[in-house]
Formats: sequence, C-alpha cells, structure tokens
Amino acid sequence: MRIELEQEDIQAIAERVVELVRPVLSKYRDTCRDDAILDVKGLCEYLKVTPKWIHERTHLKEIPYYKASNKVLRFKKREIDKWFESLKTPAINDFTGRLKAI
Repeated sequence: MRIELEQEDIQAIAERVVELVRPVLSKYRDTCRDDAILDVKGLCEYLKVTPKWIHERTHLKEIPYYKASNKVLRFKKREIDKWFESLKTPAINDFTGRLKAI
C-alpha cells in the first residue's frame, strides 16, 4: 500500500511535529547551557537526585547556591559542574594491560 502526500500536507505534518516536540526539547535545552540558572526541580533532574538530597546539601553548605528569598533556591549550572568535578575520586591504578575474556 502506498500513500502519496501533497507538499502542503507534508509541510502541515512537519509543522505539527515541531509544535508538539518544541516544548519538550526546550526544557532540556535550558539545562544544557553552561550559563543556565536552575531551580531545585531542574537541579534534581540534572543530577538525578531527590529534592531532599539538594536541601540537605544546601543546609550543610556543601553545594553552591543562591537564595533569592526565604525559600527560593537557585543554582548556576557552571558552578554545580565545578563542584561536582571536585567530588571526583581518581583511580588508583590506570589499567594498561590487556583484558582476558573468561
């Protein structure tokens, strides 16, 4: 079975797809920029952690944050990336040999 579409039908379908996908992609585009400002929810999505974990880290002053008002926390993605990199534990031995399949 073969269906042939007119050019204006193809254009209408493409515009509808863009209309449906754009809101989903824009959510992720904003968190990917280095200069992005994240709220608690955005930071949770970015780090794959819970809001409780974020609040514990801010309470202990372990994570860099900005307090816009009494309860509104904001985070700069660039600072979070730098902080996260500081948590890195280096490997003791760099493997240089060959792997054997068992």
